[in-house]
Amino acid sequence: MRKNSIKNTRVNVEVQKVLSSLISRELKDPRINPMTSVVSVEVAPDLKTAKVYISVLGDEASKESTRLGLKSAASYLRGQLAKELNLRNTPELTFIIDKSIEYGVNMAKLIDEVNKNNRSDDEESFDNEVDENKE
Repeated sequence: MRKNSIKNTRVNVEVQKVLSSLISRELKDPRINPMTSVVSVEVAPDLKTAKVYISVLGDEASKESTRLGLKSAASYLRGQLAKELNLRNTPELTFIIDKSIEYGVNMAKLIDEVNKNNRSDDEESFDNEVDENKE
């Protein structure tokens, strides 16, 4: 199975759905932040391993404690994944903190700030043109 095959893509999506549900509903570990979401999953073509990219809303300490909590719950999650999905092999889970959402929010703020500055500059130049035309 090639890495980007249709079958592999379907497996990635199904694993992501099941893990999202399990993390939000079944895990009761206090280390895991309630604002944790599964951004994407990359299951290896041989179904032996899976990289689970998670996004956590909070500070760095909260992100690290969530990653450690998920790491300790990995065997439970793997067992539940085996029950939910009928796969030849159930992948071993590796959790990785994904900062793409945080990066996107920061970029959006920067773009808004630049646009706001451009609008105020445009308004000032327009006001100056209007004042010059009055004279």
